[in-house]
Amino acid sequence: MEDLVNPWKDRRVFLTGHTGFKGGWLTLWLAGRGAQVRGYALDPATEPNLFTAASLTGILEDIRGDIRNYPKLEAAMTEFRPEVVFHLAAQPLVRRSYADPLGTYATNVIGTANVLEAVRRTPTVRAVVCATSDKCYKSPGVVRPHRETDPLGGHDPYSSSKACAEIVTAAYRSSFFPLDRLGEHRVAVATVRAGNVIGGGDWSEDRLIPDLIRGFQSGQQVLIRHPQAIRPWQHVLEPLCGYMLLAEQLLAGRPECASPFNFGPDGGDAWRVERIAQKLCSLWGNGASWTCNNGSHVHEAPFLMLDSSKARAELKWQPRLGIEATLEWTMDWYQAWLRGAEMRRKTQDQIATYEQFLAAPGTVLRS
Repeated sequence: MEDLVNPWKDRRVFLTGHTGFKGGWLTLWLAGRGAQVRGYALDPATEPNLFTAASLTGILEDIRGDIRNYPKLEAAMTEFRPEVVFHLAAQPLVRRSYADPLGTYATNVIGTANVLEAVRRTPTVRAVVCATSDKCYKSPGVVRPHRETDPLGGHDPYSSSKACAEIVTAAYRSSFFPLDRLGEHRVAVATVRAGNVIGGGDWSEDRLIPDLIRGFQSGQQVLIRHPQAIRPWQHVLEPLCGYMLLAEQLLAGRPECASPFNFGPDGGDAWRVERIAQKLCSLWGNGASWTCNNGSHVHEAPFLMLDSSKARAELKWQPRLGIEATLEWTMDWYQAWLRGAEMRRKTQDQIATYEQFLAAPGTVLRS
């Protein structure tokens, strides 16, 4: 009965990108559910970082490696014999993709192909969830949320690399893991496209929340690019919940779930950048402020939103944290870190509170 309630108990999970922001939160959540996790990733990209701040060493098998290194990746996966693969490792930044387009394509496209090829060589794998991005879509020419059936595209190297990763995954699924032969090969492969993910423990460069936190700490006014841009902001636990629900359905043998899924907030939680900045300044206090950076900047889409009705219908997934609660949880995490709190416990506490909402159908925390 316990295994029916908790499908992750003793499940062997291979997770790429475990030293990153989303990967760190997923590592802690899976380990807390009793999964045996092996992570494969480069060293954390920043200092500080969530992996170190939350003391994640010791709760998983920590393998450091580059997903572009196919022999090492395949050996790490085949030796571990996982049932589930979450592929989160990536070059995740738009502006960095302009500085290093070849590295971005090598990591996000060839790296994804390497992961899927390693899956093909690992007979124990039953479910694969590959994370791409809400930026993988070609602009529809109208202001509306993107649907999974919209054309793929991308103005910049990062966005187009994520569209390419979607195409690579679809090709591997059609060629090696076709849905009409799922009973033979038993490998179900899906992709996930999440909105702008925020929460405690992100110190990435060129991201709004980390930039604000760094400015607040230093007492300097924060320069903000594109304050009028609208984004689908959501707490990191929201899409990760969707990824886990999706993997559970893939393990259950539902071929209709071996496909792309959007995970984004409700429409009312798609705020302009300036509104997010002002709210966080208010939560921080101490005279925190921001101003518009009027310099020249690379192209970034002025509007991004996701239609998540497929995830709601097929996975019974729904957002549980409204944008104001998301910002409050995020600020609470960083302020606890600055006080010197035990951050693994703090992160676990936020996961536990979120799980309470999952156990109460229809419950959404607004503030």
